[in-house]
Amino acid sequence: MKILAIIPARGGSKGIPGKNIKLLNGKPLLAYTSEIALKSKYLTEVILSTEDAQIIETAKSLGLNTPFSRPVELAQDNTPTIDVVIHTLQWYKNQNIFFDAVCLLQVTSPFRTVDFLDKAIEKFIEKDSDSLVSVQKIPHEYNPHWSFEVNSDGNLKIATGETEIITRRQELPIAYHRDGSIYITKTKVLLEQLSLYGKSTAFIESDPEFYVNIDTMKDWEKAEKMIQNRLK
Repeated sequence: MKILAIIPARGGSKGIPGKNIKLLNGKPLLAYTSEIALKSKYLTEVILSTEDAQIIETAKSLGLNTPFSRPVELAQDNTPTIDVVIHTLQWYKNQNIFFDAVCLLQVTSPFRTVDFLDKAIEKFIEKDSDSLVSVQKIPHEYNPHWSFEVNSDGNLKIATGETEIITRRQELPIAYHRDGSIYITKTKVLLEQLSLYGKSTAFIESDPEFYVNIDTMKDWEKAEKMIQNRLK
């Protein structure tokens, strides 16, 4: 199976200016994801998608392929990720190069391991599902069966649509949330359904020890502490 890994990293980060190439424990944040991706035994090609010249230079210094500069209109705060992926696939189509699937690796999840990445790809291939995402378990107090929405009368209703609440924690089904570390999708699904998920989504559970999704300075500080704790 030919799999293209796309690392999206635009230059306009507002929460943490210059986030994607800001130094985390002495090396650019981008390096953590690129190093793991380049070591994977299953990824056919690994590329960076960005509109930012400084990020491109950093990527080249890391040995990361940057075959094009992403259009600025696809590097806005509200640009859907699917649009970035479709743009990349269309660029390769113009070069008469095709892939069976795309693996999306976000820079903001720096602590995935190559073993975890390869296991995710193996499971994706084995399950033959439209997609696979990495997930974390949701703590029972936030389980959707214990979550509420406001109905038309201004009262609470169970978010899952059930009429009776599950009273015992032990009876709650396990629920998961996407952790943003890995998305793998068949190319056909991306192009025909314009979706990262399709109709069937497999999953792989991440180790909470490695989980951080860097969006704010508080997240950045958490990542720094995680590294320091490992060094100890």
